[in-house]
Amino acid sequence: MNRLLKFLKNPLHVFVVLMRRYGSVISNDETYLRWYYALSMHKRLNLVSPDTYNEKVNWLKLNDHNPLYTTLVDKLKVKEYVAERIGADHVIKTLAVWKRAEDIEWDMLPNRFVLKTTQGGGNIGVMICRDKTKFDRGKAMANMNAALKQDLYLSSREWPYKGVEPLIFAEEYMEDEHGELRDYKFFCFDGKCKMLFVATERQTRKEPFFNFFDENYSPLPFKQGHPLNPVLPEKPKGFQEMVRIAERLSEGFPHVRVDLYTINGQIYFGEYTFYHFGGVVPFEPAEWDRTIGSWLTLPQK
Repeated sequence: MNRLLKFLKNPLHVFVVLMRRYGSVISNDETYLRWYYALSMHKRLNLVSPDTYNEKVNWLKLNDHNPLYTTLVDKLKVKEYVAERIGADHVIKTLAVWKRAEDIEWDMLPNRFVLKTTQGGGNIGVMICRDKTKFDRGKAMANMNAALKQDLYLSSREWPYKGVEPLIFAEEYMEDEHGELRDYKFFCFDGKCKMLFVATERQTRKEPFFNFFDENYSPLPFKQGHPLNPVLPEKPKGFQEMVRIAERLSEGFPHVRVDLYTINGQIYFGEYTFYHFGGVVPFEPAEWDRTIGSWLTLPQK
């Protein structure tokens, strides 16, 4: 039913899905992105003089090819980089690594753990186990093997993923005082945080809540991609330290989203995202696309 409603609301979405699935047919990245953007945003992509946030994100895909990005989007290799920058105590412990789901050594894993893939995006390739005695291993193996085939380069032309080796790894299970793992996603521009959103109820709802705030944790009046939580998530303890860490990790990049968690007063790194929502999800109201775009200064080619 949800898929039907989505189609009726946006009939062109079926072509977006087809492009993601059969993206290799279009070899030219710019041509692909122009079509992908037009079908998703219902307007032409301006790459000559981009001024909205989504346009600039797509410009960065084509023009900002820092080789370090491949390491930073690799969810396993990035841990060493983060540990060197802010300390190993901010990195969630890795329990084991495998090439295939069939290789997972279930007996060596604790009762609670999280499975991830190195190249997964959009929460694909994440399986949370809260009780190993009730965990559906068969379903998990099928999901993880499918996630290993995800290719964000082909589907969204996020070029850093071309060099990431698809692997499965297990991490320690983490849970905050809310009984979930709230995601705090900081948007940084030239090393300065300008806004963030808080993802809540990701484990309990089919569609999580995303609430946006400025760098001082004042609510921002827009939404993007997901509904707003009617109950505003409170400002976390140690918020200013989270901002400091996000800015430290974003130094040297024109734009990156730094995802963090806070658990019992300890701040943990989540992941780097260089192309938030692939640069193809509208803001509501639309003027915020241009406002946020004004914060992003594109580098020289």
